[in-house]
Amino acid sequence: MTKTQYIVALEIGSSKIVGAIAEKLPSGYVQVNHLEMEKLVNSVRHGCVQNVENTKGAINSIIKKLENRIDGTIEEVFVGLSGRSLHSEPTEVNQNLDATVPITDEVLERIVNEAGKDPIVNYETCEVVPRTYYVDKNETKSPSGQFGSNINIKLNLIVAKPNLKLNLDRVMTGGTRVKEYMVTPLVVADEILEPSEKSLGCMLVDMGAETTTVSIYKSGSLVYLTTLPLGGRNITRDITIGLNVLEDTAERVKKNISNPLDKNVDKITIEGVNSADAANYIVARTGEIIANIKQQIQYAGIKTVDLHNIVLIGGAAQMQGIARRIEDEIKLRVRIGNNPNGLNILDHNINRPEYVQLFSLLSHAAAKTPFNQSCVRMNTYGPSEETFTPIQPEPNRDDQGYGYGNFRPEEPKPKASASQHVEKRKEPKGRTSWISKAQTQLRKLMSEPEDEGRDI
Repeated sequence: MTKTQYIVALEIGSSKIVGAIAEKLPSGYVQVNHLEMEKLVNSVRHGCVQNVENTKGAINSIIKKLENRIDGTIEEVFVGLSGRSLHSEPTEVNQNLDATVPITDEVLERIVNEAGKDPIVNYETCEVVPRTYYVDKNETKSPSGQFGSNINIKLNLIVAKPNLKLNLDRVMTGGTRVKEYMVTPLVVADEILEPSEKSLGCMLVDMGAETTTVSIYKSGSLVYLTTLPLGGRNITRDITIGLNVLEDTAERVKKNISNPLDKNVDKITIEGVNSADAANYIVARTGEIIANIKQQIQYAGIKTVDLHNIVLIGGAAQMQGIARRIEDEIKLRVRIGNNPNGLNILDHNINRPEYVQLFSLLSHAAAKTPFNQSCVRMNTYGPSEETFTPIQPEPNRDDQGYGYGNFRPEEPKPKASASQHVEKRKEPKGRTSWISKAQTQLRKLMSEPEDEGRDI
């Protein structure tokens, strides 16, 4: 009988950790019905784990809750990789080939993997993304199957500080293993960007709590990737400091202003805070974040006119009016990124855009996981293998101690006189009740001579 596969993924962010399970049916249908979240404060900073023990406790809590939902044991998880130091480094490799032998996928894979082994000072390579191929100086999108004496590949190395992954290894030291680290912005782009967007030119902007990740695509390939140390929490802290309120209060105020980026914002009081005063801080910090996003186009070596649109995701991207403000500032059409089309989210309560990163990880992992593998070992409750010997019923006896049924009595013996030794009856083996012990003591007393042989 074919078993259902379970795919488990974790996304570790600066303000919260979320985990979910997807079921991959034999038909290939992938569905999600279980998601758990733990909020964290100052344990993960700019996407990098700072407090290992607190983060580990939150992850273990999520794993336990998910296991209770499915009555199984989670043995492996896919973990998203993102954070402040994550960015792209352009490089290229050049190699001579045997012109009489066709270029194969295996040859290309070997060349790409070797490029990822070149050390970069203070950084670790997380993934290698080919950008452009040249066979005998002729640009091509698909060199596999071609013949040539030379191949040149322009690539992007996706790198990060070593402690980004090292601290993730430290928090994943329980009974659950990391099946694979996946670079979150790359996975999200593969899952939610349209091929036409990548081809025409697209900017994927993920606005999180403490970081904003910018990925730029052109001609179907990744051109540039960087992570800015700015996010929604910077806006919240500006309100906290500027208006002298608690951070939780500032966050609620930010979320409850109908359109904080509108010049004609409604002047109301929210938890004792004037909305117009809070909006001033929101506008100022949001303008700084957008200016930094726009600047990345220039750093990527392209122009705004080379791009077709912007796809906006992340928790901070849910703030009202921000998409319109980005359109006005960068002069590109903006759309809000949706969850992956190939994923069926059955619980409408968790079908929310703020989880697009996690759902992208699940969808991507499900597609690459063979049908004979699963992240979960289901609990079974079969009969025990231990063999029990049934207790045999004790034979019934009459007044003389004779049995009935299959028990055949011996020939009757003459009754013993009171002065004669009374033979002890044999008790059934294993009979150890207090009644049996009392009967044994009584027979022992009866077996002693009444006065014969006693010293006076």
